Amino acid sequence: MLVVSELVTNALLHSSTQKITLSITAQDDMLWITVRDGKPGKPMLRTPDAQAASGRGLLIVDAVTREAGGIWGTGTNGTATWCCLPLPARR
Repeated sequence: MLVVSELVTNALLHSSTQKITLSITAQDDMLWITVRDGKPGKPMLRTPDAQAASGRGLLIVDAVTREAGGIWGTGTNGTATWCCLPLPARR
């Protein structure tokens, strides 16, 4: 829930669009989470100063996931920010 919340919040705060798409897919032993928005460009990892009230969302996602990254396009493609988490072993 933390990862989904951070990715969606980041998209809402930094995109200029009203349309955000969330997809969650289980594939093999991984859970893939992708958030797409309409803003072209690359998602940026920042290092906020200690007193900043925001700016840590993608750092949190990067810290708690196996992989995290961004896919970006131009025009109407917008940005897709994604990450993956290992699924628990099935019994």
